[in-house]
Formats: sequence, structure tokens, C-alpha cells
Amino acid sequence: MTVIVADGVEVNLRRAVEISLFTWRRANASDQVEDEERYGWWGDSFPLVANDRIGSRLWLLRRRKLTTATIGDAVTYAQEALKWLLDDGHATAVQVLTERAGHSRLNLGVVMTLPSGETLDIYPNEHWQVLYAV
Repeated sequence: MTVIVADGVEVNLRRAVEISLFTWRRANASDQVEDEERYGWWGDSFPLVANDRIGSRLWLLRRRKLTTATIGDAVTYAQEALKWLLDDGHATAVQVLTERAGHSRLNLGVVMTLPSGETLDIYPNEHWQVLYAV
């Protein structure tokens, strides 16, 4: 994914983070799924760069209890989905923040350190968090 660094850098990075977190990445062979469907974007079957995949595996958490292990998996999946921002030089650091909201909801936030040294805080809106339970 290309992010244009210009006047709209913040909007582009916010959009890139939301796409990265909330597009369903294909489940790994080792991931437990409810049925045989592993989902994911069909274009990942033909990547231009080996093992380059879009999205996150956060969707795998949709029916899990909100435990410490589930929170840990959410952070891992989010970091995995956002790693390309580091690899492609759009950020020098990406921190995933979590906030438990009640018994069955986990809010995610992202703090990115840009190459300029500035930080960008991204908190996906309530709509996304309700839809995906994270």
C-alpha cells in the first residue's frame, strides 16, 4: 500500500491503519477456525512481494471470551497488520494500545512515530469497534 507523504499524510495514514486493521487477512494454517473457511483477500494469492498480505487476523477473535490471552492475540494481530508501515518507512515505531471496555469489548488504539519524529494517535471510531468487538 502506498502512502503519499504530503499535506494529507495524516488522513492517508489513518485510512491505511484502518484498512490494515479491519480488512480480514487470511487465517494461517495453524489458526483455529470455526469451519473450513480461512477468509482473506483473493489478491493475497498473487502478491508482488513474497508473503505480502493485507489486513489483520483480528476477525479470528470475534467469538472468543475477552481474556488476557485474547488481548495478547489482539495486540499481536494488530502489530502484524501494521508491520508494513515500519518496513516501508512510513513509521519508525508503531505502538498498539488496548483498553478493556466492560466484560466483552476491547478498544484498540495506535500511536505511530513518523520519520519526522512526530507522533500520530489513531483511535478507530466506535462504529468499527462495535462491528468487530475490538
